[in-house]
Amino acid sequence: MNLNLYGHAGKWLMLDLGVTFADERLPGIDLVLPDPAFIEERREDLIALVLTHAHEDHIGAVPYLWDRLRCPIYATPFTAALVRRKLKEVGLEREAELNILPMNGRVELGPFACELVTLTHSIPEPNAVAITTSLGTVLHTGDWKLDPEPLVGPTADARRLEELGTGGVLAMVCDSTNVFSPGTSGSEAAVRDSLIEMIRPLTGRVAVTTFASNVARIASIGVAAAAADRHLVLVGRSMHRVVEAAKETGYLLDLPPVLDEDEAGYLPKDKVLYLCTGSQGEPRGATARIARGEHRHIALGQGDTAIFSSKIIPGNELALGEVHNLLARAGVRVITEKGNFIHVSGHPNRDELAEMYGWVRPEIAVPVHGEARHLVEHAAFARSLQVRHAPVIANGDVLRLAPGEPQIIGEVESGRLAIDGEIIVAIDDPAIVARRKISFAGHVVVTLVLDAKGKPAADPEVVLAGLAEDEEADLAEEIAEAVAAALPRGKGADADTMAEAARMAARKAAHRLTGRKPVTDVQVIRLRG
Repeated sequence: MNLNLYGHAGKWLMLDLGVTFADERLPGIDLVLPDPAFIEERREDLIALVLTHAHEDHIGAVPYLWDRLRCPIYATPFTAALVRRKLKEVGLEREAELNILPMNGRVELGPFACELVTLTHSIPEPNAVAITTSLGTVLHTGDWKLDPEPLVGPTADARRLEELGTGGVLAMVCDSTNVFSPGTSGSEAAVRDSLIEMIRPLTGRVAVTTFASNVARIASIGVAAAAADRHLVLVGRSMHRVVEAAKETGYLLDLPPVLDEDEAGYLPKDKVLYLCTGSQGEPRGATARIARGEHRHIALGQGDTAIFSSKIIPGNELALGEVHNLLARAGVRVITEKGNFIHVSGHPNRDELAEMYGWVRPEIAVPVHGEARHLVEHAAFARSLQVRHAPVIANGDVLRLAPGEPQIIGEVESGRLAIDGEIIVAIDDPAIVARRKISFAGHVVVTLVLDAKGKPAADPEVVLAGLAEDEEADLAEEIAEAVAAALPRGKGADADTMAEAARMAARKAAHRLTGRKPVTDVQVIRLRG
């Protein structure tokens, strides 16, 4: 996820405000947001939020966090169309000031003169932002690649990038995702040709899943469907949302007519092509629901084909593997990027990075958008291309670009927030911590009933969750006996002392009997005399 802040002359400019997706370490959480606490405290000095493009890791947090910032938003038409829909869903479309910038547009934002520079990526209207100040120009690339045939939108504006380089660029803040990959990332036009060739001879139903935001890929799948004499069916809310936004802003106008899911059920098997969300195995994505047999209108089985026209993002292997296996067991042929040319990355490989550095020629390279190993490698690569300075920074670092040589001069709060149902909480909120512990070690609840003098009035009751039991033993009963034996005797004790004694006894007994240390809670009921 992305949240970038540039400070100058007492004012701040934010570029992008995205989300990331939670993993098994955050049970019950779907989305994670950047914590904007630092800039929230200084929002009077926050001039604007400029969005480089419409991927979720760059715009997804806007509807959740804009109310804490309340600054104007600037975006190109397609990005603005998707952001507007997000703001409408949370009732902020009238409050948030959403300004539309044309491609290659310019705007003065306080001490920052911002210019959009057209690039290519796996979504329409990706932009670098050239930020010019009294101390120099910074080129923030956002996500990009150099696609000679992007199919949707223009190619990268190499001429303007070279002009910026000739005029002098203080720093380039640049995408590091594919820094380990040699050569170039490939073109969407070549993927289209491959998809047409792959889909045309198939029999049975065909389902293709890809990132809903990849409008060029959607167009290619539409062309492939027409070439195979199949009707295109969009499956999944985000797929419909992106297609609507694309058509609204002048893209996908030649997309073949789209059928509704329920209409497709009346077609012969060899006349339908489903274009589905859920390319990463997301449990609520259309592809996973189809694989589990839970979709209302769509089922795949013997003789059908599922094509995953997307990269397997690291961390999603288990979820995707489960979906692949469910489909395979149902007799569906599963085709992935492994051994098949059905996807190209939206990020620059090393040759593209080298070409960009050749155009821009920055004094400073600041690698971003990657794990630590990507940033370190990118910094070394930039230095090999004669870039004078290439600092490696971490989340929260304050990097001074000018005046003087670049230097990390401080650190600010840069935590993470989680969306828990309808509530935004800190990533280390006690409820999330407890949920994680329970998911790994189980849960024991002990109930004590004490009389008016603080003495036990009944045997302890124990309820277990998430703890495996020996068939020949009663785990709850054994823990209850251990608790009863550990309670203070005599004239009685205060409720807190009794509860802590019960908690410790229950936890020790559970560990002795199961080898686990479960989350243990004690409820105390006091009887009045």
